[in-house]
Amino acid sequence: MNRRGLLAAACLGLCAQAAAFAAVAAGEGYTLRGDCEQGAVVFGRTDPAASVSLDGRKLLLTTKGEFVFGFDRDAGPQAELRVKLPGHAELVKHYTVRKRAWEIQRIEGLPPKLVNPPPETEQRIVAEAKTITAAHQRDSAIDDFTQPFMWPASGRVSGVFGSQRILNGTPKQPHYGVDMAVPTGTPVHAPAGGIIALAEPDLYFTGGTIIVDHGHGLSSVVVHLSKLLVQPGDRVRRGQVIALSGMTGRATGPHVHWGVYWFGAHVDAQRLVQPMAPGNRP
Repeated sequence: MNRRGLLAAACLGLCAQAAAFAAVAAGEGYTLRGDCEQGAVVFGRTDPAASVSLDGRKLLLTTKGEFVFGFDRDAGPQAELRVKLPGHAELVKHYTVRKRAWEIQRIEGLPPKLVNPPPETEQRIVAEAKTITAAHQRDSAIDDFTQPFMWPASGRVSGVFGSQRILNGTPKQPHYGVDMAVPTGTPVHAPAGGIIALAEPDLYFTGGTIIVDHGHGLSSVVVHLSKLLVQPGDRVRRGQVIALSGMTGRATGPHVHWGVYWFGAHVDAQRLVQPMAPGNRP
């Protein structure tokens, strides 16, 4: 079978009935590593001169041909991957994004103004949301997303990605990160290297908030911080202490919330790290 035939065969097998992407390798084609399901992050590699897109969004490639994309918590049911290798016809693959079952988390004791914000706060909340969205939309060419990720803090996992939040008995939006219960003042580390895209000490819902741009649309957000140790534009390395934990914003106790985004898609941070040490598991 020729090279084009091998690539087509590999694509047909991609994300078939199994949940996970099989490694796709065919000559000078491409490889994918990750799961084909809601909340997953997928890492790929191909010819640096190739063109790759997901659902119409063209993906940046590193000088080694590395790229990344993610599936939102509510992604599906279908997605489209296109790969155009130099000198070959474009490969198009349509595949099904598997649904996940989400937990229900009930939280009581929140101040009423944080569950149902008073009308006079609406303008502030809208403005802050626009600022956060802009930070997550960065498509910088840095390649820190290729390095291993680490937990920003070590503590009991008190909240997981995707769970449906019911606050003071009122259903609210899902939880888009993982929570680590730690005392106020605990050092918070950069989960991977990158550039600080946002550093705000007092946002309405998230309090002290930092967004780290890891490149190619992948970013981390850590919130409820008591002290920020970085400023927008700072270059940080993996493991660098960037803040101290707290319980600012909408929080019932001191903890670190860590979320990961691929542009506007909410993805599961826990998929990027090894499980927490046994003593710190839920």
